[in-house]
Amino acid sequence: MRKIIAIDLGGTNLRVALVQNNKILKYLKEKTPKDKQKLLDLMSKLIENLMSKDVKAIGVASAGPLKEGVIKNPPNLPLKNFNLKRYLEKKFKKRIMIANDADCVALAESKLGCKKKNFIVLTLGTGIGGGIVINGKVYSGNGYGGELGYIILNQESFEESWKGNRGNCKKPLLINDKKSKKIIKNTIEILSKGIGSLINIFDPEIVILSGGIKETGDRFLNQIKKKTKKYILIPNFPEIKWTNLKHPGVLGASLLIK
Repeated sequence: MRKIIAIDLGGTNLRVALVQNNKILKYLKEKTPKDKQKLLDLMSKLIENLMSKDVKAIGVASAGPLKEGVIKNPPNLPLKNFNLKRYLEKKFKKRIMIANDADCVALAESKLGCKKKNFIVLTLGTGIGGGIVINGKVYSGNGYGGELGYIILNQESFEESWKGNRGNCKKPLLINDKKSKKIIKNTIEILSKGIGSLINIFDPEIVILSGGIKETGDRFLNQIKKKTKKYILIPNFPEIKWTNLKHPGVLGASLLIK
C-alpha cells in the first residue's frame, strides 16, 4: 500500500507522521506556533521532511470548526477563514483530505480502537473536542456538528469551564495541597456533568476519553465514572474509558484517505 502523510493540528502541538497500512513509520512533533505564517511554514517543513514519491495523499485532523477544508474560527489556532485544503494542494500537488480532529479520533476508534457502532469520543487537551459515531458513521450534521465542547454548563460552555482548570490538571492526583484538591474536584465535576449530559442525549455503547489528561491515570477516571452516575437519567450506564490508541488523531487523519 502507498504511504500517507497524516497531520494532527492541535492548539498546543502539531504532529506529522508517515503512515502505511495503519502503521506509523515516522513521527514528528512540534509546538504549534501562534502566528499564522510560522504555523504554515513549520507544517510545510515537517511535511517536506516526510515527503517521497510513494506518498499517495495528505490527511489532516484539525481543530474546528471547519468545513470543506476551510478552517473557520478555531479559538486555539491562528487560522481564521483559511482554506488549508487549497493551500496544501497548491504547495504539494497531492490529494488533501481535512476533517475535525475529534472526528478523526472517532474514526480511528471506530476502525482501530473500540470498534463500536454507537459511541462518543471526547478529546481533552487545549480545549474540548467531540466526536460522535452513530451506526458506524461519524456524525457531523450539516458539516459543523460534533462541537461537544460548546454545550453549556453553569452559564458557560463545557470548553470554557474546562480551560479554567486545564492548566493545573497535569497529573493532578500527584499533588495534595488544598488548591490542587479544589482544582481536581472542579475538573471532575465539569467532566462528569458534560459526559452525563451526552450520555442522556445519545445513549452510547461507550464513551472514549482521549488527550493529555489520560496521564492522570485510572484513579482519576474512576472518580469521573462515579460522579457521572449522579447525572444519568436513562437506565443505561455505558463504559467510560481511556483510548487504547497511542496517536489517534494522526491515525484518524490517515484514515481520511481511501
